[in-house]
Amino acid sequence: MIRRCLKYLLIASLTLLSAVIVGGSSLAQTAPVDTATVVLDGRPLFEVAESRQITAAERAASINLELESQVERSENARVWWQFRDDLPVILIGDRYLMTVTQTDADLINAGMSPSQQAEDLVDQITDALTTAKQERSQTVLGQRILIAVGLLILTIGLDRLMVLLWRRGLKPMITPSRGSSPPAGLGLLLGLVMGIARCGLWVVALYCITNLFPLTRQGSYWLRLQLANGFVQPNLRLGQSEVSVLSLVALMALILSLVVAAGGLSNLLRSRVLHVDGIDRGAREGIAILVKYSVILWVPWCSWQIWGLDLSSLALIASALGVGVGLGFQNIAKDFGSGIVLVFDRPIQVGDFVEFGEFQGTVERIGARSTEIKTLDQVSILVPNSRFLEQEVINWSHRNPVSRIRLPVGVAYGANPSAVQEVLLNVSDQHPKILSMPAPPGLLYGVW
Repeated sequence: MIRRCLKYLLIASLTLLSAVIVGGSSLAQTAPVDTATVVLDGRPLFEVAESRQITAAERAASINLELESQVERSENARVWWQFRDDLPVILIGDRYLMTVTQTDADLINAGMSPSQQAEDLVDQITDALTTAKQERSQTVLGQRILIAVGLLILTIGLDRLMVLLWRRGLKPMITPSRGSSPPAGLGLLLGLVMGIARCGLWVVALYCITNLFPLTRQGSYWLRLQLANGFVQPNLRLGQSEVSVLSLVALMALILSLVVAAGGLSNLLRSRVLHVDGIDRGAREGIAILVKYSVILWVPWCSWQIWGLDLSSLALIASALGVGVGLGFQNIAKDFGSGIVLVFDRPIQVGDFVEFGEFQGTVERIGARSTEIKTLDQVSILVPNSRFLEQEVINWSHRNPVSRIRLPVGVAYGANPSAVQEVLLNVSDQHPKILSMPAPPGLLYGVW
């Protein structure tokens, strides 16, 4: 019960994470395109809008250059503002920095006057220049280096702790009991979650370390900006729809979690809902497999439609993939089709005792590509599904669980056949799995 609850909690967490990622990407896409950000040492300060003469990017670039030149100077110039042509102008010492327009003021607080915005920007720029010069001092750099080393050691320790917790705590708890099989994709999903957690730990650690120093913070900000433009912004076109790479990754994660949930649903149907009198094991397995494949086929299609993807543009790609499947994956496609025939036609079912070639055993699972047979020696044999339709298979349990087995018994030449027959019949009557009806017709005698 604990393993089952933990599995469903993991699926729900991944689904919620996918929704949060998608929501964050949609918020990132609503940013205005006619503004630019003024950045000092990798720290965004404020945004400026385009003016009549230059674009917003050109204004931000000129302001950034002036601020960087002021940081490199030893003296501290006063930041102040004054009116020029009825507009507030911000200066550093006697050097011009920027003109505050009404559009600039509306970016932060709609209705604020340009002069009020200029006063706020003067305080903000003064604090940013003071902080930038302090971070370049030898004392602060030495302290930041010690903090970076401590963060690195802490990250290594937490990473080792996560691996130890996974191997000795969570993994044994999630691993199914002996004799049962996990849902398809559960192992892959758990491995991905563990990998994402460890990668997230290192990403957070590197983000904190790079933000300690001005130079590395600039590189970190540039990298984040490039990733946002490459992954968050809608730069992929599918038909009439534009999507981002992050949205596609979130969609794939959501589909994977739903596929694993389909495996959990089939196991729940098999073990809880359909586990009633009157429904044999083979019928339960068939219904569970049909429900699982139906969910796996319909969930991605519905998810694509809800996501707003225009799949008509993928017709050409699907045609090419169809040719590839027909040429390179003939056996896989044949085994998959044979598996569907086995589920619907049911010549063999889970729980049947079959004899296939030189092997004898019980059918444990009918998968999409192969069927698992467990022999009397408890050895699992994976047989492609197509072989059950192409070759002769002896099914001892097909439509009738009662079967008669011929067992040759050798005795000495001087033994009494009637006495031997009586002993064998008495022994068979005492066996709990030997039926009294129908009775054996008798023993056949022969000489070898």
